[in-house]
Amino acid sequence: MSSTEKTLAVRERLSEVRYEIRGELNRRAHALEAAGRELIKLNIGNPGAFGFRAPEHLQQAIIRDIDSTDPYTHQLGLPAAREALASAYRKRGAPHVDTDRVFVGNGVSELIDMTLRALLNPGDEVLVPSPDYPLWSAATILNDGRPVYYRCAPENGFMPDPVEVEALVSARTRAIVLINPNNPTGAVYPRELLERLVAVARRHNLLLLVDEIYDQVLYDGAAFEPTAPIAGDHPCITFSGLSKVHRACGWRVGWAILTGSHERTADYRNALDLLSGLRLCANVGGQYAIEAAVNGPDTISALCAPGGRLYETRRAVVEACAASEHLHLIEPKGALYAFPSVVGAAARGFDDHQFALELLETEDVLIVPGSSFNVPYRDHFRVTLLPEAGLMREVFARIDRALSRRAEMNTKVVPIKARNAAA
Repeated sequence: MSSTEKTLAVRERLSEVRYEIRGELNRRAHALEAAGRELIKLNIGNPGAFGFRAPEHLQQAIIRDIDSTDPYTHQLGLPAAREALASAYRKRGAPHVDTDRVFVGNGVSELIDMTLRALLNPGDEVLVPSPDYPLWSAATILNDGRPVYYRCAPENGFMPDPVEVEALVSARTRAIVLINPNNPTGAVYPRELLERLVAVARRHNLLLLVDEIYDQVLYDGAAFEPTAPIAGDHPCITFSGLSKVHRACGWRVGWAILTGSHERTADYRNALDLLSGLRLCANVGGQYAIEAAVNGPDTISALCAPGGRLYETRRAVVEACAASEHLHLIEPKGALYAFPSVVGAAARGFDDHQFALELLETEDVLIVPGSSFNVPYRDHFRVTLLPEAGLMREVFARIDRALSRRAEMNTKVVPIKARNAAA
């Protein structure tokens, strides 16, 4: 490059964005695989990568209509798919659900970005849980907003404190994000907590942005409560899709349901319509599976019940953490993840990112550091619950082995001669 040539500058705000789920550690994993290493990758909740398949009736729905998938469809989504979604959410008790308030996107990720783009002016704030799914922080930042984190503390079972949430509201606050069931912790919010959080939103005129992508992934009798019926006339957007409950991540089919008073949400609804039109439409083929998904048989509950694959893998994680002197786990009640913390001698001087890299290099296991989820502590990590139970037991044997090495190093007694020399 000559002295007159300059490197291509990138957007400055990208320096504030973190997404370690597919970041530096993932790139190192690809390099190790290219060198012939066989890795166990637990960084992404991607059911198809672990042998899960989308249900047969969803596959057949797409096959039946494959000849109709070539043209663009309506910018909001296929009319029949949106009517099926509207009907399903009305049955849940969600108010004011019309087809023109159902937005189908290329996965929930696109819709999160779109809904924040329609809402935020530069410097506006969004209340985001800590830990969060980091796309929420990234999308807020890249739409010129500022994420403000409310604690979901481990000592409180990863539940937020509505009093603490309300104390963070400022004149610039526009929305509050709820992730329920929660990624990465597996917490499932009880109705009383949701009622209090909705009350905060009401008092301060905040849009509720509710990520419910894991709404049917529940364990040990945990009960899911949808937020929109509790919110009633108050503006609320509910996000879900085919990726998790229906194990069809690659189809990129998500939806956002706008509820609340039509009068209060009309301008915002029109803004979302405009943004939907600018991207023309979402992937058409996958949309033909929506009606089959919401009206077809339940294919997830058996996987989450005793004897089901997800349940048994979760059981393996719970038992491994209980048996380890180095790990503590608040049992996940929903979603596809566990979020253990490191305790005892192994936790002394522990750095989650450094440990994740060490585990990858020495034990061929890829995890996500807990600090990637925008928490101030560095003693947690996240694993997905998608592998078979036997493989997960092997994973935690490797994790425990690595932590035992750390604990041994931390508890070694320095010989007197060495101490005197150091002095």
